[in-house]
Amino acid sequence: MDKKYISNFTRRLARSFHINRLLVKYKLQIAEEKKKIVFYNELERFKADQLGSQRNLHLSQLIPFLDDKTINTSFDPHYIYHPAWAARILSKTKPQRHVDISSTLSFSSIVSAFIPVDFYDYRPANVQLDNLYMGKADLMCLPFEDNSVSSLSCMHTVEHIGLGRYGDPISYNGDITAMKELARVLAPRGNLLFVVPVGKRRIEFNAHRIYSYEDILEAFPELDLVEFSLIPDNYEEVGLLLKPNPELINSQNWGCGCFWFCKK
Repeated sequence: MDKKYISNFTRRLARSFHINRLLVKYKLQIAEEKKKIVFYNELERFKADQLGSQRNLHLSQLIPFLDDKTINTSFDPHYIYHPAWAARILSKTKPQRHVDISSTLSFSSIVSAFIPVDFYDYRPANVQLDNLYMGKADLMCLPFEDNSVSSLSCMHTVEHIGLGRYGDPISYNGDITAMKELARVLAPRGNLLFVVPVGKRRIEFNAHRIYSYEDILEAFPELDLVEFSLIPDNYEEVGLLLKPNPELINSQNWGCGCFWFCKK
């Protein structure tokens, strides 16, 4: 093929890509300008509507939010569904006291309205509520006796252990150590609510790890699986799935696996 033709074609292709990038950039800029126009129009209507009101609007106190006019309320599926899943299990098991290790803080805060909760984290939180105790704990060396905790949860946490993201020591198998610690302290016939990302197994340093379904079962040989639920990639279509096929679990890109274990 003629070299001159190839050179001209390459230049045309590069020019086309450049134009497309500019078009995308300008479309985004136009969209942002439209949002500002809507904001100022609504501000003028709001100012006109305040006539006769004793509450004054000060223009120096405007805080524009331009991206919230959505059709649906957005949410993080992992962090809406997995605490809801765990709370429903606790409503069945009705423990006298529950111990949570480093799960999302809102879970323990809400559940403590109904069940006394001891919350432990590598970076303890300063939350003061009735029925809620705050303490410090390292998942690789939990401060509990063997077989001593009858109701335990550790949700969306273990995948971070040993990666240093939260100031914890670097440890390649820190997550494995943490899972062994959870099994060690769980009392016979005690319940463990355990949540991690599931799907195509990988380590995305230093954010998190993703596990296969079998990885987690093999990590807890002393425990029986009572129930498993999945928050799949297509959560908008199906929500929370109970007892999904392992092949479906392992095919996820960023699924959320919810394991209810009981110690033998």
